[in-house]
Amino acid sequence: MSERVGPGFTTHVVTNQPPPFEDRNLLDADPALEEGIAREGGGALRDRVHAYAGVMGSAETLDLGREANRHPPELTAFDRFGHRIDEVAFHPAWHRLMALSMEHAVHALPWREPRPGAHVARTAMHAILSGVEAGHACPITMTFACVPALRAEKAVAEEWEPRVLSTDYDPASRPASEKRAATLGMAMTEKQGGSDVRANTTRAHPLGGDAWELVGHKWFCSAPMSDAFLTLAKTRDDAPPTCFLVPRWRPDGTRNRFAIQRLKEKLGNRSNASSEIEYRGSWAQRVGPEDRGVRTILAMVHHTRLDCVSGSTGLMRMALVQALHHARHREAFGRHLAEQPLMRNVLADLALEVEAATVLMLRLARAFDAPDDPGERAFARIATAVAKYWVCKRAPIAIGEAMECLGGNGYVEEAMLARLYREAPVNAIWEGSGNVICLDVLRAIVREPETLPALRAEIGLARGADRRLDAALERLDAELADATGAEARARRLVEALAVALQASLLVRGAPAPVADAFCASRLEGGGSLFGTLPAAVDAAPLLARTLPA
Repeated sequence: MSERVGPGFTTHVVTNQPPPFEDRNLLDADPALEEGIAREGGGALRDRVHAYAGVMGSAETLDLGREANRHPPELTAFDRFGHRIDEVAFHPAWHRLMALSMEHAVHALPWREPRPGAHVARTAMHAILSGVEAGHACPITMTFACVPALRAEKAVAEEWEPRVLSTDYDPASRPASEKRAATLGMAMTEKQGGSDVRANTTRAHPLGGDAWELVGHKWFCSAPMSDAFLTLAKTRDDAPPTCFLVPRWRPDGTRNRFAIQRLKEKLGNRSNASSEIEYRGSWAQRVGPEDRGVRTILAMVHHTRLDCVSGSTGLMRMALVQALHHARHREAFGRHLAEQPLMRNVLADLALEVEAATVLMLRLARAFDAPDDPGERAFARIATAVAKYWVCKRAPIAIGEAMECLGGNGYVEEAMLARLYREAPVNAIWEGSGNVICLDVLRAIVREPETLPALRAEIGLARGADRRLDAALERLDAELADATGAEARARRLVEALAVALQASLLVRGAPAPVADAFCASRLEGGGSLFGTLPAAVDAAPLLARTLPA
């Protein structure tokens, strides 16, 4: 029976709606990312990123992301006979996403292929991943970031690193020695301590040899379906924590005493499992020197913070793409939204924010590619914390503005924006919330005196290229010279460092209209909200660059 429209009928013809944004290569659609990969040394791996970007931009993969979030993981604490099993079940869509990302080595590329540009390429892929489906980014990130920490204990690294580097995803629950690949998680936080891990109470008791037994709880355990976890426990009540590896299965092939108390009900990140756990005499191996656990696990944290930056960048990028795609197709008041001056101002402002985050994350990644260079190592130490604070703080605001570009359509669950918006705060909280990160920047300045000069030198490479940046550098130097009340002013200082670094990178590497608009709006005359670019800024080149037709 054919559809009829007329008096007495409630059906209607759908018009003035954009087509789905799908089946697009997400690298081809992002000139700033493409240029940044080449500029920061990842050009030799560009085809690897391009292949992954094509897979992730397909309609099929985008649908996997929707399905994974519609069907969150479920905990099965006991089998039908009453045996404790502590298993987490995921929707097949989530497993397929894990398989795709591991197949493309997003969890391990720099360790599998330690070559210049490997971190740059891998960081670009992680940003793409996060914009498509951020929940499975957590186990991908942790598995990637665990390697530097594992290497603090040779025997542990020799056993576990080959499993971690495998690209053959294996979700089966069985001893890691029987699997094609392994993923790792992390469990540090306790109820009473939060970010103050030195207040942890979990105890480690020696069993002889390199074996230990852990007793205690963890308030947040990321990715509890992983094959093993890096964790902290004290060997004595009065001792600093030690780092341990806790596998889900013991060496004798029996389940480790690792009890998942519950899965967290979270604002976002719904496809991923986060949990509370208890160590009930859990078998573990020490990783790194005894009583030096914080230093050992910070090697992992340093790399996860890089992923916080790329994750937030990817979320903002996808939100911007969705908003601009909508605005180019949607008409209102006789014109496409993207042709209307105020909407163009909002979209161009968002485009500036995303490009600034993109150049910053890729410059950071280049520093990670040069761990033996003292200057790059010092730069990475402080700039990662600065970027983690600023980019992750900007993401919820930018994504909320992008959602508003779609109006009510952006607020409903059928649109991607609702999921991106729920996801947006997590990277600002995970691995150190804002205050913790700002205090870490101050700590680096005081205790690692090589870090601030390295950051300041990087920013100063653009001195003389733009008068507004030169003026900002003078203000920044005055801020740094004033030691009074530094802790109370830490957020202002870190923001100034971040924006100056972004401006310097754009002035040196981005097209002139982008750099000029950023300096005009962020260093001189912009408003406090998106959509307040100065009248002299031309939105056309910014929007054409953001999403080529």
